[in-house]
Amino acid sequence: MAEAYIVEAVRTPVGRRNGGLAAVHPADLGARVLRTLMERSGADPAAVEDVVFGCVDTVGPQAGDIARTCWLAAGLPEEVPGVTVDRQCGSSQQALHFAAQAVLSGTQDLVVAGGVQNMSTVPIGFASGRATEPLGLTGGPFAGSQGWRARYGDRPVSQFHGAELIARKWDITREAMEEYALGSHGRALRAVDEGRFDRETVPVGEVTVDEGPRRDTSLEKMAALKPLIEGGRLTAALSSQVSDGAAALLLASERAVRVHGLTPRARVHHLSVRGEDPIRMLSAPIPATAHALAKTGLTIDDIDLVEINEAFAPVVLAWLKETGADPDRVNVNGGAIALGHPLGATGAKLMTTLLHELERTGGRYGLQTMCEGGGQANVTIVERM
Repeated sequence: MAEAYIVEAVRTPVGRRNGGLAAVHPADLGARVLRTLMERSGADPAAVEDVVFGCVDTVGPQAGDIARTCWLAAGLPEEVPGVTVDRQCGSSQQALHFAAQAVLSGTQDLVVAGGVQNMSTVPIGFASGRATEPLGLTGGPFAGSQGWRARYGDRPVSQFHGAELIARKWDITREAMEEYALGSHGRALRAVDEGRFDRETVPVGEVTVDEGPRRDTSLEKMAALKPLIEGGRLTAALSSQVSDGAAALLLASERAVRVHGLTPRARVHHLSVRGEDPIRMLSAPIPATAHALAKTGLTIDDIDLVEINEAFAPVVLAWLKETGADPDRVNVNGGAIALGHPLGATGAKLMTTLLHELERTGGRYGLQTMCEGGGQANVTIVERM
């Protein structure tokens, strides 16, 4: 049976909105990780058969197939093509899936997967006309669709509304979410202070560490914030941070490992994606995880480490309730509430962190999942070599 191996993985530090990476062109952010990826792997860049990158809001400097632009901006061989993927927040996790599937199918031997997003330059929702309406409660790509209205009516389609629905359905209090969010900052700060991210990150200019984690936050400060939706439980402190960043991984077949003298670091054990209610939107990681475990015959207790994107605190807390996973194995170095969520890059970023943490701790299996627009969720399980 064919195998797909992760040979190398690298990411930029994640910059805050209007922070140290805000003025860096998305192509140059992507180029930084691509150059470093190829240098660290030792693979011949000309042997790469495709570059699959995730990106959301592919307009302005992120338009025109940013995957290809990043590769060329990195000064890498012109004969290597690139393609850009949009599965909303899961875009670069899906890029990893496509790259691994190409290797598993035997049609390609060496493929780069990754993603890039500069949310400071291209605000969230810009491509769908929602940039001036952060909550995205009306308009957008669904407006005017008779088929959509016939099926889902005029219910709000918004990640914020979806997060509120999850908090209510699973009876997650604001206080519980604030405690979780504070813990995310604490875990992220510990990881930064202990140098856990040093191997996986490559500096961009003067930005050498993740800018998001807050040393000055507290439960008291969180409690003073106003809800994002009137009468709701969610606040900015319980949400992922708007961020800038890029990440990339190199996938290789057994043949490529042998021919290029590469060292596999992990084996792709499972790839899947599932969908559910697009109005609640953000709870799909729950059925997607159940599906992945059923397909593999693994149990949640077999998983040594989990990275589940902290789009909002209730996403993770509801997933924990349903799966029975050990919280001490989940987002052990903090999540997007503290570290940020550069949309199209987050999937590759999480896998980069998961790989390095499995190596640091000696774990065997790692599971990554994340909620995505449209009520979808990817699940990737890797096995450390």
